[in-house]
Amino acid sequence: MRIDLLVWIVGIPVLIAAVVMFLYQLRQHRQLKEDIDQLSKVKRNTIEYDLVLKAMKLTVWRIDLPTRTITYESDYRESIGMPVLSRGSDVEGFCNTLMPESKAKIAAGMNELAEGKIDEYHEQYEMLLPNSDQHAWGELFATIDKRDKNGKPLSIVGTSMIINRQKEIEKALIEARNKAEESDRLKSAFLANMSHEIRTPLNAIVGFSDVLLMAQSDEERKKLIGLIKKNNAQLLRLFENMTNMAKLEAGNVAVKKARFELNQLLTDLAGRYAAERDRKGLKFQVETMSESPVLYTDRARLREILNQYLNNAFKFTDKGSVTVGYDVRDSLLRIWVRDTGRGIPAKYCNERLFERFVKVDDFVQGTGLGLSICRSLAESISGRVGVESKEGEGTLFWVEISME
Repeated sequence: MRIDLLVWIVGIPVLIAAVVMFLYQLRQHRQLKEDIDQLSKVKRNTIEYDLVLKAMKLTVWRIDLPTRTITYESDYRESIGMPVLSRGSDVEGFCNTLMPESKAKIAAGMNELAEGKIDEYHEQYEMLLPNSDQHAWGELFATIDKRDKNGKPLSIVGTSMIINRQKEIEKALIEARNKAEESDRLKSAFLANMSHEIRTPLNAIVGFSDVLLMAQSDEERKKLIGLIKKNNAQLLRLFENMTNMAKLEAGNVAVKKARFELNQLLTDLAGRYAAERDRKGLKFQVETMSESPVLYTDRARLREILNQYLNNAFKFTDKGSVTVGYDVRDSLLRIWVRDTGRGIPAKYCNERLFERFVKVDDFVQGTGLGLSICRSLAESISGRVGVESKEGEGTLFWVEISME
């Protein structure tokens, strides 16, 4: 009995100790498993966090307010030659890369955040890239990260990103909006002016036709017929311009290329404007080379461009001369029409002059479509147009096409 009792006395504590040890090991195993799962979760969250930063092309930074240092923790911004700050750099180092206006705004906003006056801060800024005169746009979001026991901010955390593309899109949208508004304004002015443009030559045709019946002499009838023809041509030109613009916008006019001599085209144009030359008493010259260039393009479109140029030249020239000619530069041919008329103000001597409904002088008859048609026709044959002028000294319009 004593041996059995001794076994029980010794065995029970050993059993209890074994059970306790087993439970302890089981608990440790569970704790280890939880720690492993937590580490895996943290690692997974870190990967997802980095993936988001990379996808958004963001950088994460932290400012330690007591030491006024900034540390970049992750940087996935586009590489555009921006200054790279080392870990723990002075905040002033970042501010010195900003343009003066942006530097003042960022400094004011971050000071309010550091003093606890605001909890969050958002701003766009412009920075100067090192060793160049190029600028870059950035955008930052910042918030207070830690505070002391009194609520005073100790650190600020934020993100930054490059928004150059966004700024380019904004600029393009603003320009498109302004252009659309200007086009709408000009279109309204054009429609308001159309009734006048049509009615003026039409009234002249009807009125002079009635007077023609009462003319007493051949000279008087000849003069009236000349006025009727002039207004009839003006009315036809008006409708022709409108029709051409509609066709070009619809894109249903095919380019018909053929070979022809440029000298012959200019000679034909000279014959067409002989009557206008004599009527206004102007000198009309055609400057050609002895060996005519042979072109392979749409003759009708090129002729229409020169017709528009010559119409304007005779319209705005009261004395002096009108000259049409060309220059060959390498593989490019530039055909031009030069006059000694009133000239064009410098603000119009650019691409704006070739926009639709643009008129230099609103008191002169015309729709403002002619030069726009010239540009569209030139582009359809892979050419371009331009103007050179000095107010009071005349104008030179040109169209440039390839010789090949």
